[in-house]
Parts: sequence; C-alpha cells; structure tokens
Amino acid sequence: MSLGPDISRRRLLKTLFCSSAAMGLNLRAQDISAVEPTQARTLDLLALGDFGTSDKAQKDLALVLGNYATAMKNKAQGMLLLGDNFYHPMPGGYEAPRWKTDFSDMYPASVFSFPCWAILGNHDYHDTPSNEHVQLGYAAYRGHKTRWTMPGKFYRLDLPAENPMVTFLMIDTDWESINRRIHGDHPPCWMSADEKTAQMAWLETQLTSKRAPFTVVVGHHPVYSDGSHGDTPELVQELGPILEKHAVHLYLGGHDHDLQHLELEGLKTSFVISGGGGAPLCPNTQARKNSAIKATHGFSHLFIAENRLNVRHIDSNGQICHAFSKGVNHDWKIEA
Repeated sequence: MSLGPDISRRRLLKTLFCSSAAMGLNLRAQDISAVEPTQARTLDLLALGDFGTSDKAQKDLALVLGNYATAMKNKAQGMLLLGDNFYHPMPGGYEAPRWKTDFSDMYPASVFSFPCWAILGNHDYHDTPSNEHVQLGYAAYRGHKTRWTMPGKFYRLDLPAENPMVTFLMIDTDWESINRRIHGDHPPCWMSADEKTAQMAWLETQLTSKRAPFTVVVGHHPVYSDGSHGDTPELVQELGPILEKHAVHLYLGGHDHDLQHLELEGLKTSFVISGGGGAPLCPNTQARKNSAIKATHGFSHLFIAENRLNVRHIDSNGQICHAFSKGVNHDWKIEA
C-alpha cells in the first residue's frame, strides 16, 4: 500500500435494484453461499456507506453483512468504509465508547478479520467537531492494534499487494461549498482550501503514474446521483473531467442512503452509490436514462474474476439485487 500525504502530518450498468425489508436476519450461511460464483478470484472486497447510526437499522444490516461475509467461498480481504462512519455526537475522542459498540463489536474481528479502509463523510466532520482528526489518528493511538485504517484524508491502495489488479484512490470530498450547502456555517465542517488543493494535485499525480489494470476512485459524495441529493455540481465540474481524462473505471461513493448505479452516455466511468449501511433511507427521484435507484438498506461486494471487475449490490435479505462486470477496456455487462 502506498500512501498519499496527510496535510496535518504530512479507485455498476444500466441499473436494477432490490427491495429493502429487514427480513434477512435469520438467513443461513448456506443460503447465501448458494449464489457464490465458481470463477477463480484474485480479490474480494466489501463496501459499506452511511452506516454509523448506532440504531436498529445499522445493527440489523451488520448481521446480514456478517452472514454474507461468513458464507463467501472466497473470503473478503478487506472492507471499504465510504464515509458517515459516525452520525450524532461522539464524545470521548479516542476513548469514545462508540469505537467499541459501533465498530469493533458491530463488525467483529471474528468475522471481519481484515483491514477496514475508511474515508470521511460530511457527518464525520459535522456531528462532532474535530472528529475527523480522531478518526485519522485512531489507528496510531491504538498502536495499530485495530482493523480501522485511515492513513490520511486521501491515500492510495494497490490490491492485492502482490501483482495488484486494482488501484484504489481514496479521497475526501468534504469541500467547503459542498458541506456548507448541506450544513450551513456552524460549525465549519470541511477540509481546508490548502488540503483540497494538495489533494487534487496528488490525484492528478496518482492518475498519471503507473497503476493496476483497474482504477477506482472512492469518495463520500456522489459525482452523479438520481437520489434525493442529486448530482454534486462541484464534483461534476472539477472531478468528472479528471475521471474521464484518465479513463477511471469506477467512482464509488455514498451520501445518498440507497443503492444506485449509473452509466452515462459518452462517459467511460461507471458511477456507483452504496449508501445503504443503516442511515434512514432517502426518497427516490426520477431516474435518468440508463440508471435506476431503489431505496434499500444494503452493501456492495467488489471482486476480480477472470480479469473483470465485478460489482454486486446486496440487499437487507443478503440477496443479490444487481450484478455487473467491467473489463479493462471499459466494456460492461449485466451479470445478474
């Protein structure tokens, strides 16, 4: 894993989705494993966004996610946490009880025995002032004896470590104009202008460097969305052209509390939202051509099989609601 700088210290579809009832809590592992593919795999990851509510919805989905992870024939090698990791006040800093109740116990090491690579969401900045710094420093505070992994506000992962197939570029989309529109002025809850400038220069450098066959950029706010928040104008304007210029295969985010997948005419990049981790579901809007949206709790499963990047959305029953794959040359097809 190579890391980008941390200023303070210094990487799916015409779409179809599923229903969301919380009925899958007793789903047996063998029921889930029955849908597992048999292709030889080089990488399996889980992805979860907008989950840190502490409430029943988060707990229910955590059980389904645990059942799914246990049943996977090819065990996951990590999990991507897509921001809004902790909603609501979180007093106590590094010693906050919620580190145990809402992370280490909610997603126990007995099941999730792998790194959990996290990025920041707007609620991670807003709901508890300075909690973004706590999340950034938590692994070091614990002496790296934690699965929580956030080495910087933006950083790079090349996976698997040997002969990597995917380069993930993890970024912070908590820009002032974006979060000010959501939360207002108080308290200020965004990365600084200098951090944003450094991040964008870093991103351009990473995208012009040698990369794995597939590239995925991961940020909390969606570039394009048919959910209640809609497109993020700043990302469409500033980030979208960079993704296209460098032929990024996938942009993965959250923020809208649903599961989405958009393929936009003329663009190489697939846009995926996996924000169904437990926060209250968002109302739907009219889906544009070649996209669809469903308000459902769930998570995502990314894997490489037969030299294709595969993405699945999994609903609250542990069932596949949509699957598609993408080739290195940006061809894509629906798999389920």
